[in-house]
Amino acid sequence: MSESPAPTPLSNHPIGVFDSGYGGLSVLRELRRVLPNEDYIYLGDSGRAPYGGRDLATVLDFAEQCVDLLFAEGCKLVVVACHTVSCVALRHLQQLHADTERRILGVTIPAAENAVAVSKGHIGFLGTRRTVSSHTFRTEVAKLDSQVKVTEVAAPLLAPIVEEGWEESEIARLSVEQYLTQLGEVDTLVLGCTHYPLLRGMFQQSLPKEVHLLDPAPYLAQRLVDWFGRHPDFRSQGTGKLRVLSSGDTVRFAKNATRFLGYVPPLIEHVAERNGRLIFSPEGEEPTGQFVRAV
Repeated sequence: MSESPAPTPLSNHPIGVFDSGYGGLSVLRELRRVLPNEDYIYLGDSGRAPYGGRDLATVLDFAEQCVDLLFAEGCKLVVVACHTVSCVALRHLQQLHADTERRILGVTIPAAENAVAVSKGHIGFLGTRRTVSSHTFRTEVAKLDSQVKVTEVAAPLLAPIVEEGWEESEIARLSVEQYLTQLGEVDTLVLGCTHYPLLRGMFQQSLPKEVHLLDPAPYLAQRLVDWFGRHPDFRSQGTGKLRVLSSGDTVRFAKNATRFLGYVPPLIEHVAERNGRLIFSPEGEEPTGQFVRAV
């Protein structure tokens, strides 16, 4: 893999995209495909991923820190590319931050719209434990069509499998098959975690050919195009530049980002939590061994 290019200056208000790890890069890829002239900042909170098994207070706390950082870096629009955060924390983030100058959008409503548009009456939904237990996706589907049945299944093993790069492994195949058995006879299956599209091949092998397999990212990207038509002031007016931030191992992040994006990302900038905030921090400064938090 060639060396990552250095970060380049962005426009005055790039579009922010964040996820708990690598998965949201699949959303970023689609956004850059349909909106190639926008500037973007992607934040992957991979040092604290996954979010799906964490308690609600922690998810809210981490999500606030991520959005705070993106707004501090000049973003006026933040796209929450994490289904867990979109399902449990989007309204909280919007009430905390959104106003006439700043907006926060999520993936859940577009995912529900996409599924209802193609379903014949029974939608399956796979996501993290926290995403599924919120029942937000089911609620949004019911708003659109109360006659559509939704079967939600938590699939906590799938995101870590993708994070490890094992999506072609026997472990991945067996895990996908096991989760699919819990769905029943659905006509549409929504991949309710942004990591899952990398397992598309495994899903296609195990699903009947007539089942619609939906990655919400392309539909989300098109809905954002429509949204910009109504809110042109939130466009970045950029030239397609990209910055990538990560709270985890930046070398590992760059390697995995290439898998999700299909190209080598710019040099990954490292961030870390300090006193309840994410700040830019040289990698390797995290304490090891026993430590005491200041009070």
